[in-house]
Amino acid sequence: MSLPPGFLDELRNRLSLTQVVGRKVTWDQRKSNQGKGDMWSPCPFHQEKTASFHVDDRKGFYYCFGCHAKGDAISFVKETENVSFMEAIEILAGEAGVTMPARDPRAQQKSDARSELVDVMEQAVRFFRMSLGTSGGATSREYLAKRGLQKSVLDRFEIGYAPDDRQALFRALSDQGVPKDKIIAAGLCAVPDDGGAPYDRFRGRIIFPIRDARGRCIAFGGRSLDPNARAKYLNSPETILFDKGRNLYNHGPARAASGKGKPLIVAEGYMDVIALVEAGFDAAVAPLGTAVTEDQLHLMWRMNPEPIIALDGDKAGLRAAYRVIDLALPLLEAGRALRFALMPEGKDPDDLLRAGGAKAVQEVLDNAVPMVELLWRRETEGGVFDSPERKAALDKTLGQKIGLIRDPGLKSHYEQTLKDLKWTLFRPQRTPFQPYKKTRATAHVTTKNSALAALDENVTDFIREGVIVAVLLSIPSMVDEFGDQLFGLHLGDPDLQRILGIIRGSQTRDQMALRQEVETLVGAAALEKLFNAAHVKITPCLRAPDNLEMARMTVAEELAKLGSERGLREELHEAEQVMDVHVDEMVLWRLGQAASARNSATKSDNEDRAQYDLGENGARINRDEKQDFEKLLSKISFSKPKNR
Repeated sequence: MSLPPGFLDELRNRLSLTQVVGRKVTWDQRKSNQGKGDMWSPCPFHQEKTASFHVDDRKGFYYCFGCHAKGDAISFVKETENVSFMEAIEILAGEAGVTMPARDPRAQQKSDARSELVDVMEQAVRFFRMSLGTSGGATSREYLAKRGLQKSVLDRFEIGYAPDDRQALFRALSDQGVPKDKIIAAGLCAVPDDGGAPYDRFRGRIIFPIRDARGRCIAFGGRSLDPNARAKYLNSPETILFDKGRNLYNHGPARAASGKGKPLIVAEGYMDVIALVEAGFDAAVAPLGTAVTEDQLHLMWRMNPEPIIALDGDKAGLRAAYRVIDLALPLLEAGRALRFALMPEGKDPDDLLRAGGAKAVQEVLDNAVPMVELLWRRETEGGVFDSPERKAALDKTLGQKIGLIRDPGLKSHYEQTLKDLKWTLFRPQRTPFQPYKKTRATAHVTTKNSALAALDENVTDFIREGVIVAVLLSIPSMVDEFGDQLFGLHLGDPDLQRILGIIRGSQTRDQMALRQEVETLVGAAALEKLFNAAHVKITPCLRAPDNLEMARMTVAEELAKLGSERGLREELHEAEQVMDVHVDEMVLWRLGQAASARNSATKSDNEDRAQYDLGENGARINRDEKQDFEKLLSKISFSKPKNR
């Protein structure tokens, strides 16, 4: 059976090699880097204990350094399932949700037709490039020069010009012996409804060749310089070469750059991509005149597990971002995400580059937000949630969106993150004090870098929070024991809050796996900062991780102290507000209860629990110390010295 052209490319674009191989192996989490698609495991083709089997998800190939097995997703299924090539294709198509094409006896004929049209398109590229250098292309050259595009850029992206002539391209191709039906089939010319002579689709426009991942010209994009033109940008029509929803501008070069570690940036148009690439952001792509499609998302994820969607900083840009969110939610899974970089209002990436250079764009990219934050912004921005009904409506809306996520683990993380955000939004606004509010004081030069050097009025909160998070991260088996107390716990340090959210929402209770998950989502720097803090280093249960009872008591005690101290501060603040108006006995009673709870929780810090006996002179003697002294005396033998 012959497969139609492009079917295998579509199949590879829809499937991650990590997914396919992951069914048969157990990944070595210490050696693998899921974020970069760089995975290692023991080889499934020969017996071994070390992780010598390497999967490069971006390139779509695997290789074993032990037995030298290598190949792609198709060859992996063939070898592990012991099936034929077509059977492997059917298995992968089922996993990808792609319908196997019907038997097509003319597949070879169609493949030959595609090759012929690619040749026609290359001839058109040469014609448009030549036309840019003619007198008719002077206006286009001036425009491109004003946009900062030097000759090297024009050559790199093969930018050309379509003469403002009804049949300029048609005549040029016909003179080279290209049949009329081929010119029309390639989408270069069209036939009028009255059956007259064919006319060029692109006239009086700057031309941008569109190439597929293999570098073949499959279409063109044209920009008009006429302000009265019916369409500013015009793309080739759908042909057997070109499906605008399944291709990306600058796909091939961006894939190569992304494979070398460059971030994948998704801009809106050709000029944005060209400007980004020239500024050093080589892995830049753009959709082709339409909103981002599901197939284009799969193409992006094949290049990079976390593309950055860079959109114009206006309402239209936000609307485009929201459309991408709705499209992406059902497709998300572990190792596939999106971040959003919104340009300053009124600017696109090209504008920002010309105004502030690469540094300005890099700052925007560095501040790109995860998809969950933009989802939250859409559902809450401008809203007032001052009643149970409005809060319930928000819960329902967010629940419907989260319900679109198919991956159970990822759905759990989204639920936990949104719970944290809702708790912050709905919490009573009684206490305007901020954790770690700084006060003026002078710190000794040797302590300036310590947590205490900040001299925060709630520095003990910071210390307790760090201990709680560090213990739970080191001994995650205890997380479920404290689930109720951890829910709604808000920490003052943003990194600690994020780590706690991951701990609560994670499906794993394995220490190494949990730390890897935190490091992937928050970063190694945050973990290093936590465990290098002096108050964490001296925590006894972390130096004796096998003593679960000590760890359990530590977390319970710190949670109790944290809650009681915060409760007392909130009651004090409310009392100040009320007492300014009148004396309220209920407030006084509540203050007393809060103070009592605080004293009870912190008693272990200041209560002397030693037992005492009274000596003959009436002095108090510590009973434990007295007993230790008596034991020591009993071991000493007093005897008379021998005569010399």
